[in-house]
Amino acid sequence: MKIALVTGGSRGIGRAICTKLAFMRFHVIINYHNNENEALVTLENVNKSGSSGELLKFDVGNSVEVENALENWQKTNPDKYIQVLVNNAGIRKDALIIWMDNNSWNDVINTNLNGFFYTTRFLIKNMIVNKFGRIINIVSLSGLKGLPGQVNYSAAKGAIIAATKALAQEVGKKKITVNAIAPGFISTDMTADLDQQQLKSMIPLNRFGTPEEVAELAGFLASENSSYITGEVISINGGLYT
Repeated sequence: MKIALVTGGSRGIGRAICTKLAFMRFHVIINYHNNENEALVTLENVNKSGSSGELLKFDVGNSVEVENALENWQKTNPDKYIQVLVNNAGIRKDALIIWMDNNSWNDVINTNLNGFFYTTRFLIKNMIVNKFGRIINIVSLSGLKGLPGQVNYSAAKGAIIAATKALAQEVGKKKITVNAIAPGFISTDMTADLDQQQLKSMIPLNRFGTPEEVAELAGFLASENSSYITGEVISINGGLYT
C-alpha cells in the first residue's frame, strides 16, 4: 500500500489533501499538533473515501517531537516507508514589521520553515534508499509576491520555495520529485479574518479558491503522472499573480 504523510492535516487545505489522497488509495497519516477533534474528522473523511488512515501527533517545529514520532512509526511499520510527504503545516502571525515582536517572527519561521526541514530530512532517507518519493510543499502567494503585514510569513514561504528548487536537484537521480504549490486566497480558517468581498475584486476569477481545488493539484503531483515535473512552483490563485 502506498503511504502518504500530510502535516497539518486536521483542517482546511490539509484535510482536503488527505481526503484526495485517500480517494487515490493512499494510506494517509494525518499529522496534527493540538486539535485532535478536527483531526478525527479528517480521519473519518479518509475512511469514508474507501482507504485507511491514522493520526500522528507532533509539532513540526520541534525537531525532537518530529524525530520521535517518525522513528516510532517506522519501528511499528518496519517493512513500510512513506512515499509521499505533503509539507502543509503552517501558521500566520501578521503584523507590520515595525510592530512585529520576536515571538511572531520566530514562531512563523519555526513552524513553516523549520517544520519543512525537520520532517523532510527524516523521511527523505527512506525515499533515497527505495529510489522513489514525492515531496509536495504548500507555500503561498506570499512567498512569491510578498504581502504587506506578512514579512515573517513571506520570508518563510519564500525560503521553502528556494529550498524546493535546491532539493529537487539533490534527489532527482533517485526518482524523487520535489515541487511546491503556491495557493492564493483560499477559503479556510486561516483566511477567515480577511475581507473576502474586498479581496475578490482583485482576483480575475472574482472569488476565493477552495481547499479541494488545491488538493486536486496535490493529488496530481503525488501521482505517477507527474514523474517528469520537479523543482516547480505551481500557483493556484485565480489569476491574482501571474
